[in-house]
Amino acid sequence: MSTGPTFEPTRRPEEPRWAPAADFPYLAQTAGRVRDAVQRVIEGKPDVVRTALTVLLAEGHLLIEDVPGVGKTMLAKALARSIDCSVRRVQFTPDLLPSDVTGVSVYNQETHDFEFRPGGIFANIVVGDEINRASPKTQSALLECMEERQVTVDGTTYHLEAPFMVIATQNPIEMEGTYPLPEAQRDRFMARVSMGYPSPQAELEMLDAHGAASPLDDLEPVTDAREVAKLVDIVQGVYVSPAVKEYAITLVTATRNSPDLRLGASPRATLHLVRAARAAAALDDREYVLPDDLQALAVPVLAHRLLPAAEAQIARRSAEQVVTDLVRTVPVPDPHRRSR
Repeated sequence: MSTGPTFEPTRRPEEPRWAPAADFPYLAQTAGRVRDAVQRVIEGKPDVVRTALTVLLAEGHLLIEDVPGVGKTMLAKALARSIDCSVRRVQFTPDLLPSDVTGVSVYNQETHDFEFRPGGIFANIVVGDEINRASPKTQSALLECMEERQVTVDGTTYHLEAPFMVIATQNPIEMEGTYPLPEAQRDRFMARVSMGYPSPQAELEMLDAHGAASPLDDLEPVTDAREVAKLVDIVQGVYVSPAVKEYAITLVTATRNSPDLRLGASPRATLHLVRAARAAAALDDREYVLPDDLQALAVPVLAHRLLPAAEAQIARRSAEQVVTDLVRTVPVPDPHRRSR
């Protein structure tokens, strides 16, 4: 693993201005309030909560995948309720139509004209529950929304308000009644996390906290949409050195050349990895990205976009294991070497 002091940056005059150093304690404090609020509902999963916060501040979308009953929807709801903004929940089912997601134009007999009725996607935070229970046609209705933050219905484009984040949950594809997300859909999600079963101690605390009533009922917003938008602007000012950018490209390129994978990560994955690393650095009250940030985020940001080769599947090597091995073997570039 790399160390911080080695990669502490020295900015050249022609490079973009960093965010003011005073902004980072403010970001860490505000994000800490959101984290603490979510962790009052989700016990024993600090890494998952941190990843969700990282994706929010990096203007990405989060995919939560695991078996039923481990708190996937609870995490999405807790993050949404901790922010005073518009939130909508869409329950994906086999009979859900694309227009239920994007909206539809309805003829108004009083005005003798068509009027647009927004669908479930029109909110700052959209909770898509069990996204892989809907048909591929309905799943694809999210593509334009997630990538371009806009919706086109009947030739008219409607822009979505910032901040905008989709938090989708899905069950493993081997479970009954699921449709696997296509590669293009998975690639829109910045990161994928798995809740996992809680530890016995965390499950005991859950029984005490959730026994009489849901802690979501008492969860109050600790920030709002305007403040989150300000935090996003601060994150965009985090500095990424040329050496760290090269390292991100090297990691992603390694997935494309790995014999264990038949589909490597896309250029969008490189962009998402760097954006997420910026947010992770800001959460640590740091105004520059370290290789450690990329290494910590490589699995949640890259693994869900990859397809293991047949030999890897036979050997029961998952995409997560392949990425972990690549992080371990890909050399970290020399930060003092000048870029071409």
